[in-house]
Amino acid sequence: MRVLIGIDDTDNKDSRGTGFLSRQLAKYIQEENLGKVDGITRHQLFVHPDIAYTSQNSAACLDVVSEKEEELKRFCAQYVKDEAANGSDAGLCIANWNTITDNIQEWGRRAKMEVLMLEDAIKMAAKNNIYLEGFTGILIGQIGALAAVGLRKSGNDGRFIWLAGPTELRDLASGIFNLEELKLISSIENFITINGLPLEKNCRVLCHDWIRPILKDGKPTLILEKVNNGQYDWKTATKEYIRTIS
Repeated sequence: MRVLIGIDDTDNKDSRGTGFLSRQLAKYIQEENLGKVDGITRHQLFVHPDIAYTSQNSAACLDVVSEKEEELKRFCAQYVKDEAANGSDAGLCIANWNTITDNIQEWGRRAKMEVLMLEDAIKMAAKNNIYLEGFTGILIGQIGALAAVGLRKSGNDGRFIWLAGPTELRDLASGIFNLEELKLISSIENFITINGLPLEKNCRVLCHDWIRPILKDGKPTLILEKVNNGQYDWKTATKEYIRTIS
């Protein structure tokens, strides 16, 4: 079955961030044979003076295929409890794909624009039979953890910080690839221009510096910029641009 795991607010100003913790969790889930992690997405939430956050107020979501949901739940809960930094407000949400209803997705969208309440997150998770728990601090990481699950299910929010495939995203940097070759060596499914147009199959692409496919229409989608260069036709969009749209 397909399971989404949302985590939020696991860090402090001196620790590694929630993105790092999510990638480590993915590694351990697979090492313990608890499931196959297909990808991890980062979701930007509302930045507001009334919301406590460490640096950018983002949450992470792991997309997992597992037949050991109860074991997976216990493992993730123990991991987040053990690894959450002092002073954090760590929250964990684990939901079967089919239990993530439209109202959970709407919760995620609201979390990008509103200050939400912890008691409402708890009630919504219980109503939809979704596991939601807080471990440290005042437990408000549950708000973002639930939001991450909803946003990942929506299929049109955030960017991938890790993606399963023959080649790790970070290892694609500083290389020139034919588009068809790039499809074969990565799990990136779609390639579009900044204007949203599809690319020709035989174009050459420079992957450089910082590669973060966005989640668009439920698929990892790499955005490319046109260049005038004899060696390649397109390059991956800049970090600054991807951050503005994800």
